[in-house]
Amino acid sequence: MIRCRPKTNTYVALILVLVVLVGGLIYILNHFATQRTFGLAFYLIAAVILTFVIIMLLVKMMAGYKFIAAGKDKIITQVPLKGLTKAYELNEVMVWDEETVMSNKREFKQLTIAFVDQLSFSISNHEHVNYEEFVKYLHKKLPHKKVSALKKAKNSEKKKQ
Repeated sequence: MIRCRPKTNTYVALILVLVVLVGGLIYILNHFATQRTFGLAFYLIAAVILTFVIIMLLVKMMAGYKFIAAGKDKIITQVPLKGLTKAYELNEVMVWDEETVMSNKREFKQLTIAFVDQLSFSISNHEHVNYEEFVKYLHKKLPHKKVSALKKAKNSEKKKQ
């Protein structure tokens, strides 16, 4: 069974950034409470910006904390923060697609799978382990449900008409 989970290094780096941001927010608030060497506007703007960035980073971390496993003609999705675990048969996959973007000489890939119950699941090669094995599994088991394969089939039907 192929299990895709978030990379530990990604979450360690995000937690370190989060600790630095929270430390900066605490410092700004402490400085305001004790010294007040800057104007009130500075403290308000700095606290709002730091709080906004902290919240956005937490949301990104929580949204990306999900697992997917494939094998034995099943795909199992897990979103622990929602308490959601679903198992799908391969025939319950409507479509899947892999997008590739080149940026700074690095290749970023994102895989999106849509299921019959209107739930979609996305993983990326830089944030999840076993990404390539999962894509190979989908190419092997569901090549006809890839979006590009569906487009080719539609184009060939149009040419026949």
